[in-house]
Amino acid sequence: MRAAAILGLGCSPRDLAPFQADENQLQKIEWRMGLPAAGDEADVILLLGGDGTIHRHLGPLVGLGLPVLVVPAGSGNDFARALGLDSVRDSLNAWRKFCGGSGNVRELDLGVVVSLNSTATNSADMYGNFTSREGGAPARHSTYFACVAGVGLDTEVARRANQLPRWLRGHGGYALSLAPTIFRFAPLPMKILTASDAETQSWTAKSDQPTLLAAFANAPIYGDGMRIAPRAKMDDGLLDVCIVGGVNPVKLFCMFPTVYFGLHLKIRDVSYFHSPRVRIETEHPVDVYADGEFVCQTPVEIRVQKAALKVIVP
Repeated sequence: MRAAAILGLGCSPRDLAPFQADENQLQKIEWRMGLPAAGDEADVILLLGGDGTIHRHLGPLVGLGLPVLVVPAGSGNDFARALGLDSVRDSLNAWRKFCGGSGNVRELDLGVVVSLNSTATNSADMYGNFTSREGGAPARHSTYFACVAGVGLDTEVARRANQLPRWLRGHGGYALSLAPTIFRFAPLPMKILTASDAETQSWTAKSDQPTLLAAFANAPIYGDGMRIAPRAKMDDGLLDVCIVGGVNPVKLFCMFPTVYFGLHLKIRDVSYFHSPRVRIETEHPVDVYADGEFVCQTPVEIRVQKAALKVIVP
């Protein structure tokens, strides 16, 4: 078997050693470092890092179509956590099962953010951003995401958190960035429309109100453990959409801890629904973040690509 290893920020070959020196492996493994250029150059990929590392490699990983084992080693590991890989030991156990031929591989959906004002040419960059054209329409710049895309308060929080030292980001950086942001961020006039399937061009207005936060989830967790979309499934072809309306800052601060348990859905100012496609429009362009990384600005369409990524699970 041939295995390729991608090492994220702060990782080194030493972190890969437990997977290479496992005496329980039933077959010899040939190792290479870095992303393969083609799918026939490897049989499996190990990715050591956090959500940012995963996000930056999603495009190439989808193109390769190889099983991916995520080893949580970043400042934020929500995607690994959603897979049941809470620690390096969990990933090592999943690796042993895979090497033993247990077939513990799942096909998961990915979210796709499509910028509706991009003029980029058809291409794909090293971070998985790509463009497409429909007929004579302008090119649309698109980006995959694994966990959650957001507009509003959480984009400002993510921006602040990304400026913190890496060790602090991994120890409550999102929560630390949220506290000061809550009392400064004003609700945005925002229109959210939904489509009933992946092909129709008929849109229905679902929300048209001042909005503090709109999250579009492929996975249930983001922001280092917050269960923003507790009902989300990564293989149902649907986005789970959570919208927080114009809540006053004090109430928002008090409701914040409930997000870690998914109890925010019981609050009157929070709406929650499913859709295969959504469109977000704002009076002025505002930032869109996905997996904690800046993607583009509104207006955007967000949709699901079914069974886009193969992952090794416990």
